Amino acid sequence: MKTAWLAAAATAALLLATPSAAQPAAAADSAPAPRDLTKAPRMGTWGFDASGMDRQVSAGQDFFRFANGTYLDKLEIPGDRSSYGAFNALDELSKDRMRAVVDKAAANPAATGAEAQVGALYRSFMDEARVNALGARPLAADLAAVKAAKDRRDIARLMGETAKGFGSSVFSVQVYDDAKDPLKYAVYVGQAGLGMPDRDYYLDAKFAPQKAAYEAYVAKLLTLAGWPQPQANAKAIVAMETEIAKVSWTRAERRDDDKTHNPYEVAKLAQLAPGFDWRAFLAGADLSKATRVIAQENTAFPKIAAIYAKTPVDTLKAWMAFTTADQAAPYLSDDFVQARFDFRLKTLSGVPALQPRWKRGVNLVDANLGEALGQLYVEAYFPAESKAKMEALVGDLKTAMGARIEKLTWMSAPTKAKALEKLAKFHVKIGYPDKWRDYSALTIKDDDLYGNVERAAAFEWKRQADRLDQPVDRDEWEMTPPTINAYYSSTKNEIVFPAAILQPPFFDPEGDPAINYGGIGGVIGHEITHGFDDQGRKSDGDGRLTDWWTAEDAARFQAEADKLGKQYAAMEILPGARINPELTMGENIADLGGLLLALDAYHLSLKGQPAPVIDGLTGDQRVFLGWAQVWRGKYRDDFMKQILVSDPHAPPQARVDVPVKNIDAFHEAFGVKPGDPMYVTPQDRVRIW
Repeated sequence: MKTAWLAAAATAALLLATPSAAQPAAAADSAPAPRDLTKAPRMGTWGFDASGMDRQVSAGQDFFRFANGTYLDKLEIPGDRSSYGAFNALDELSKDRMRAVVDKAAANPAATGAEAQVGALYRSFMDEARVNALGARPLAADLAAVKAAKDRRDIARLMGETAKGFGSSVFSVQVYDDAKDPLKYAVYVGQAGLGMPDRDYYLDAKFAPQKAAYEAYVAKLLTLAGWPQPQANAKAIVAMETEIAKVSWTRAERRDDDKTHNPYEVAKLAQLAPGFDWRAFLAGADLSKATRVIAQENTAFPKIAAIYAKTPVDTLKAWMAFTTADQAAPYLSDDFVQARFDFRLKTLSGVPALQPRWKRGVNLVDANLGEALGQLYVEAYFPAESKAKMEALVGDLKTAMGARIEKLTWMSAPTKAKALEKLAKFHVKIGYPDKWRDYSALTIKDDDLYGNVERAAAFEWKRQADRLDQPVDRDEWEMTPPTINAYYSSTKNEIVFPAAILQPPFFDPEGDPAINYGGIGGVIGHEITHGFDDQGRKSDGDGRLTDWWTAEDAARFQAEADKLGKQYAAMEILPGARINPELTMGENIADLGGLLLALDAYHLSLKGQPAPVIDGLTGDQRVFLGWAQVWRGKYRDDFMKQILVSDPHAPPQARVDVPVKNIDAFHEAFGVKPGDPMYVTPQDRVRIW
C-alpha cells in the first residue's frame, strides 16, 4: 500500500491494512489444533484448489467467482476477524509459528540476549492477573504530566513527546529518507489529530452512527481514566477533531509525492502555521537539532494550527488524556481493552468476537522486538534454499519487465532508457536483514507490561531521531520476517520480500509452475511495477524524486491510468459504495503490471516448449487462476466500508477481475467474447506497462 501519510510516501506494500490485533480483549487461550508448523498446507494436489471453483459460472461472466465461488460460498469469517481468505490462512500459520518461538523463549530460564527479551515481553503480556490488578494505575504518571501542562506551549511539547510513547498530536513527526536527497534523512511533519479511520467518518452522513459511537467511546475511556467531566470533554474532543477533518487533505491528495514534499526551515514554520509552538513540539520529540523539516500537507498546517490555537487548553488536555488512554488500552486491564475492542473492531469493522490473548501477545512481540523475534523465526522456519528460489524468481520477473519496457509503443526512446536504467538499479531484499537490529539497550521486565511498551517506543524513536545527521541505512527493513506481505521503497528503489511469504498460496515448491507464477510471480511483478506506478514513476534509479519523463510520455501514461481508474470506479462494491480510483491508482497499476509480468515470466520459463495441460486447464489459464487464488476471501460489510475510504488497495474481486479483463491473453485463454460481462474491446483495454 502506498503510505503517503507515513514519512516520505516512500513505501508501497502488497496488502491492505487491517485492524490491529493488539486491540481485542482477552478470550479463552485454547491451543490451536496440532499441525506441522514447518510448512504451509498445500492448495489442492498441484498448487491450486480446484474444488473451490464455481463451474456454474464462466470465466467470461465473473472470473473471481469462476475461480473461487464454491470456496467463498462455504467460507465463514472467524469471529475474531474482519475478513478472511488465503492471506489470512497463511497469517494464522505465521502466528502459530511465532507462538512456538515465543513460548520456547518464555519457558527458557537460561535464555540470554534477544531470546531473553522476547520471552520477558511475552510473559509480561500473558500475566493477565497482574495487568488486571493494576487497573488504570499504569496511566497515572502520563496523565499527571498532561494535567501539569499550563498552556498551549506545554501541550505542544507533550505532543512532541508522544513520538516516544503513548498519546497523539495534531501533527505527526517522523525521520525518514529525504525523497529528493535519498542518501540523507529528513524530518517529516504531517497532518494528524483524527481518532477515526478517515476524515469521511466525521463529514459523511453515512458514518453518523460511527461518529456517535466514537463520542461515547471517548467518554468511556475518559471515565475509566478518571478524567473529569468525561461527557462534556468527549463532546468537545469530537467537535475539535471534526474541525480538523474539515481542513485535512484527503487520502487521495496525500498520495501525491510531488505535492507532499515541501521543505521549510524550522524558523519559517511559525510563519507557515502560527498558533502552534513548533520549537516546543520538536524539542519534545528530541529533534531540537533539526533546522529543516518537510511539511507534507502544507496548506492544511495553518488551518490545523488555528484550530489548535482557538481550542480551550482544558479541551486539549482532555484530548491528550484520551489519546494516551486509547493507545495504552491494549496493555491495561480488561475494562480498557474491552472498551477499545467494542469501538475500534466491533463498531468500525464488524468484528463480533474477541481474539485470544496469546495472539495479541505474539503481535506485541513482533511489533516491538520484530527483528529479535524474526531472527528466531528464520532459524526455525526459513530454509536457505527458499531464499535462492526467490532470487531466481525475482530475476525472471525483472527480465520480463525489461522486455516489456523495450516493446512499449507509447513510450519514447529517451524515457525508455531512463526506465531501463531504473530497473537495472533495483535492489532486492529477500527473507531477512543481513544485519539484525541490536535491542541490548532496551530494558524489558517480566512484571512491567506498560513500561515495556513505553520503553520499546522510546527506544525505537531514539533510533530514528539519532540518525538525523547520519547517512541513510540502505540495509534497513520496514517489515519483519514473519510478515505475510511485501513492499517497494521509492527512496531506496528496492523490492522487499519477508521470509513468511514464500509458501502456498504464493509459492509451492511441489506445485505447478504456472500457479506459482500467477501467485508469487504476480506478487513480485506487483512490487516491481510499483516502481513505475503513478507515484513510483516519479523517482529515478537512485531513489530521487525527479521528473525523468518527456511531457508527451507522461501525458500518454496518464491517459491510460485514467482509463484504468474509470474501470475501478464503475464497480459498486456495496450498495452506494464504490472504489475511489484516485486513492487506489498505485495499487491498481501494480496489480495489472504484476499479472502481465507473471504471465510473461511463465512463458519465458517454458523455453519454447508447449505448456502442459493439467485437469483440462492450459498454462495461461492456470497463471490467471493462481492470481485469483491469492485474493480469494470475504470481508465484513463494516470493514469493507472502512477500507473503501481509507485503504489504497481495491477489494479482492476488483484486484482479480479488473486486471485480467485488460489482458489479451485472458480473453484468448478463456474464450471471452463480446457480450460477456468480462469482455473489454481491444481498443478499450488499458495498456501501461
